[in-house]
Amino acid sequence: MSVETMRELQAYGFYIMLIAMVVILYSYWFHLKKSEKTGRRDYEKYSNLALNDDLQDEILESVSTSSKDTNRSVKK
Repeated sequence: MSVETMRELQAYGFYIMLIAMVVILYSYWFHLKKSEKTGRRDYEKYSNLALNDDLQDEILESVSTSSKDTNRSVKK
């Protein structure tokens, strides 16, 4: 395989990866906007998490414990 052929394959690979990364980025952005619009998550709350990280600060989300979660312990 000549150097020119390798460079040409490298260029094609670069553009394919570039397009794939752009598609992944925009699909992730669309997912974030859709989940915020439907009310499933409020990412505005999470943006202040780095500033409000004391133990006495307000909890963002409460996690409900169910019987399935208690049975996850490792049995010896």
